[in-house]
Amino acid sequence: MKDKLERIDDVHWRLDKSVRPKMRVDAMIIASNEIINQAESQAIEQLTNVACLPGVIEPVLAMPDIHWGYGLPMGAVGVFDADEGIISAGCTGFDINCGIHMIRTNLTRKEVVPKIEELLSTLFVNVPAGVGKGGKLRLSHNQLDDVLLEGAKWAVDQSMGVEDDLHRMEENGYMEGADLNTVSTKAKRRGAPQIGTLGAGNHFLEIQTVDEIFQPDTAKVYGIDAKDQVVVMLHCGSRGFGHQVATDYLQSMEEAVHKYKIWLPDKQLVCAPTQSQEGQDYFAAMKAAVNFAFCNRLVITHWIRKSFEKVLGQDWESLEMSTIYDVCHNICKYEEHEINGKKQHVYVHRKGATRAFAPGHPDVPAVYRQVGQPVLIAGTMGTASYVLEGTEQAMKESFGSTCHGAGRRMSRKKAIRTFYGEKIRTMLQRQGKAVRSTHPKVLAEEAPKAYKDIDLVIDSVHRAGISLKVARVVPIGVMKG
Repeated sequence: MKDKLERIDDVHWRLDKSVRPKMRVDAMIIASNEIINQAESQAIEQLTNVACLPGVIEPVLAMPDIHWGYGLPMGAVGVFDADEGIISAGCTGFDINCGIHMIRTNLTRKEVVPKIEELLSTLFVNVPAGVGKGGKLRLSHNQLDDVLLEGAKWAVDQSMGVEDDLHRMEENGYMEGADLNTVSTKAKRRGAPQIGTLGAGNHFLEIQTVDEIFQPDTAKVYGIDAKDQVVVMLHCGSRGFGHQVATDYLQSMEEAVHKYKIWLPDKQLVCAPTQSQEGQDYFAAMKAAVNFAFCNRLVITHWIRKSFEKVLGQDWESLEMSTIYDVCHNICKYEEHEINGKKQHVYVHRKGATRAFAPGHPDVPAVYRQVGQPVLIAGTMGTASYVLEGTEQAMKESFGSTCHGAGRRMSRKKAIRTFYGEKIRTMLQRQGKAVRSTHPKVLAEEAPKAYKDIDLVIDSVHRAGISLKVARVVPIGVMKG
């Protein structure tokens, strides 16, 4: 399928809908030539599959972090008409509302490096990590229901966050419209012990320092003041709860495909019409998982603050450990966008893609509305991550979306066969980066060379204008599940 790509300019590539039968719309990839050369043909073909679905709106988009995924590739955006389109669990992803939470501090690299080992050890105790790992909290059925309905607001009510955190989170930390009746008992059972836990795989907690500032004025609005300032980045999602919601509705949508006679080019794209009972039930259950993830990240933020307090001997307010922002990158949203010159409500699936709304947009928090939404993009383990800002170009070109990370270039199984976890640990330590993980295998599967070069990925979205570089941060301490 790569040979069908038409190069538009340095970072835009089109797959015309004529390249295969039943494509309803074109597909577009935003990436440099070097990244296109690394992209899997199977992932590009997945874009054309999504372009065949009912009610799809042009174009189906891939970001430079594109790689093969379930149904829709990771690093992609699929948008559907609110009346004639579909909702797909596969196009949202298994880890619903996997996302990034970033915290500023008034600390400097010089102040934190001598304490980094102690900080990581304390965090490793306070923030449980690993597959299926349970946390410190044991929620009752009623408490879990409150989390699913209220999201991060529940954490604030429990004194595990403050109102200002909510004002600096996408959706203010919760999505209205979750319905407990659409959530299975199994999903609740899996989720109940996991609030406040990190998970495994590519999830991480990093203590970072500001390496470069590209836009000082915007950075200052976000709370990033100077080079060597210490920040904390957290990457996790809805854990077993979200995975079970996705699993439940993949089964439900398999039946819906037959009921509504929907032709699929790939059975992983099982879906339901947007206005069907099955489609709206999934949307309501997905919102419950979204709220679980928002709450999970804010509870972990609470434990991060407590860890810093213990090691540094100051309260977190005096350390100015405020939230910079919290973004989602596996989610479906009901949004209004201008399409063919007219405003239209649509369902936007962002799978491994991040919202990048422009200055002035009402969904951008008031504290950031003058400069645009903070866009938090995680890099590979031990390399760099970025803070960017949303733009008008993103609203025009990518439904207000950008990439979410570096994107894999090697499967986890191949990475484990290729790299040795202890060697990765030694390499990072030689670079001055402290590392904690539940198992050396985790370090092997998340080895930096298993991913694309984050600087190249960011350069692609920056040159396309769909999100602009504000600051680059690098880790001094890495915690992996």
